[in-house]
Amino acid sequence: MKVFIFRKKSILIILAILILVICFIPKNNFTALSLSNSEVLNSSFKDKFNSLYKSNEKNVYLTFDDGPTSKVTPKILDILKKENVKATFFVVGKHVKEHPEIVKQAYEEGHFIANHGYSHNNSLLYKDEESFRNEILNTDIEISKAIGVSDYCSHVFRFPNGFASPNYKYKKKNIVNVLTEINYVYVDWNCLNNDSERKYSNYQLLNNLKKSAKGKGTLIVLMHDTGDVNNTYDVLQDSIKYLKDCGYIFKNFYELFNEDL
Repeated sequence: MKVFIFRKKSILIILAILILVICFIPKNNFTALSLSNSEVLNSSFKDKFNSLYKSNEKNVYLTFDDGPTSKVTPKILDILKKENVKATFFVVGKHVKEHPEIVKQAYEEGHFIANHGYSHNNSLLYKDEESFRNEILNTDIEISKAIGVSDYCSHVFRFPNGFASPNYKYKKKNIVNVLTEINYVYVDWNCLNNDSERKYSNYQLLNNLKKSAKGKGTLIVLMHDTGDVNNTYDVLQDSIKYLKDCGYIFKNFYELFNEDL
C-alpha cells in the first residue's frame, strides 16, 4: 500500500513538473498574437512603417510575393528555417485556398503572412473601390481559415507591381483610401534581385541584390515564390549569407506590431 501511495505521489510530482515545463517553453512570438480586424493601427505604427525606407539602421525585411506555391514556397521555408531567418509572405488569396497547409506552416514557423489581393488580376483589383475591398477582405478570410485564427487581418498590403509602379497609377490613387477604411497600410520595397524577370542566372541574381542594396540602411527586399521562379530559392541562402556578412539584422513586419499594437 505504501509503495502504491509513493508511486502515485511520484507520478503527480512528475506531471506537475511537466506542466510547468510546458508553460515556460518559449512560444513563437508571432503565433502568440492574433491580429484581427478589430485592431486599430495607431499613428506611430504608420509613421514607423513609412520611415523604414529612410532608416539608416541595418535591418532587412525579406518579402516574398505571389505565393504560396507547392513547388517553391516549401523550399524557401526550409532555407529560412535552416538560417533561422523570419520573413514576410505577401500571399494571393486564391493560392492560399489551394495550399492552406503551406500558409499554416509559414505562420507557425514565425513568418508574417501579409495580403497581396485575392486574384492578382489588375482588371478585378482596380475595377472600383468595392472590388478592391473585396480582394483584400476575401484574402483575409482564406488566411484565417488556413492558419486557424478567426478574423485574421495582417493590416499590411502590397499592390501587385507596387504602388509606385506606373501601372494603373491613377486608379491606385483613387482607391488607396480604402486601405485606411479597412485598417490597412501598404508597403513597396527598396531592394530587389529581379527574380520576376526570369532571365538571370543565380550569380546575376545575387549581384542584382548587392547592387540594389548598396548604400542603403534598412532594406525591404522583394522576391517571389511563384512556381515559375525556380532560382529564387537557389540563390536565397547565398543572399542571406551576404546580408549577414554585411551586418544586417533580419526582421519581419510582425515585430512592428509587437511594439505598437
